[in-house]
Amino acid sequence: MEQYSERLDGLFQAIADPTRRAVLKRLGKGPASISELAKPFDMALPSFMKHIHLLEDSGWIHTRKEGRVRTCVLDRKPFATVEAWLSEQRALWEGRTDRLEAFVTTQQKEEPE
Repeated sequence: MEQYSERLDGLFQAIADPTRRAVLKRLGKGPASISELAKPFDMALPSFMKHIHLLEDSGWIHTRKEGRVRTCVLDRKPFATVEAWLSEQRALWEGRTDRLEAFVTTQQKEEPE
């Protein structure tokens, strides 16, 4: 369970930044070079590369070098990991709200008029 938690921490940390979310959104359309990904951002390439490294280290993307061009590709596996966690949370909270609703309904029926 701790390893699963650490994996989620890394995934959520990676998408906590708007630059990295924008990169993932762009890569959802298909692979792109580092220079293409960096173009819309007003930052030095070394700063942008820190975002790329974090996305790669967390598993959201993979890079490959072809000649002098490094291309980034979105990895869809982390989406399944996050979705599984969100589904667990959804089920947990739906169960809690269902129990709360049942409790409130029971209390209302038991109140003397």
